[in-house]
Amino acid sequence: MDAPARDRTLIGSDALEPVKRPTREEAMEAVRTLIAWAGDDPRREGVIDTPKRVVDAYGEWFEGYEADPGKELSRTFEDVQGYDDIVMLREIEVESHCEHHMAPFLGKAYVAYMPTNRVVGISKIARVVEIFARRLQTQETMTQQIADALTDSLRPAGVAVLIDAAHQCMTTRGVHHRHVSTITTQFTGVFKTDPSLRQRFLDFVNKR
Repeated sequence: MDAPARDRTLIGSDALEPVKRPTREEAMEAVRTLIAWAGDDPRREGVIDTPKRVVDAYGEWFEGYEADPGKELSRTFEDVQGYDDIVMLREIEVESHCEHHMAPFLGKAYVAYMPTNRVVGISKIARVVEIFARRLQTQETMTQQIADALTDSLRPAGVAVLIDAAHQCMTTRGVHHRHVSTITTQFTGVFKTDPSLRQRFLDFVNKR
């Protein structure tokens, strides 16, 4: 579980020992505690298998901690036949969980880069989005991480990332405002310095 320490600043990290990953049984016991805290009986027939199902679900929802975006982007192709324009993926599914309430946020990602002398398989870009989404996140951080991963691995002329997502920590609790989505963007290189190129990206985002 070194990914959180590698990606984020830990409060008081100078004095903290690395976190030991709990066993599966310890994780299941934590779920039983939450069921009891909510007011139910974890021994009840309807919820007796819930701890197992929750731990299995967490293993899937947060599998991004075990994956390396750089490895996904490591195989590139230099034979692009002189292609020198935008490469873009639209409407990549985003299924993540906010790190503040561990509630889902769901939406779409739009990712583009301007290649220099190499490109990467388009499925790898979608996989990078998935890896970062399958961690406890803020949308702002995830947007930046996707842009950084593409920049570090591909050395493109520029990267553009836009994420549009609805946060259930806002719609199902607290202020209870439904039908509200959050948009975050990150532009680097030519997408940041060239307004017309940035506008082309945004036009592609809004294309129906």
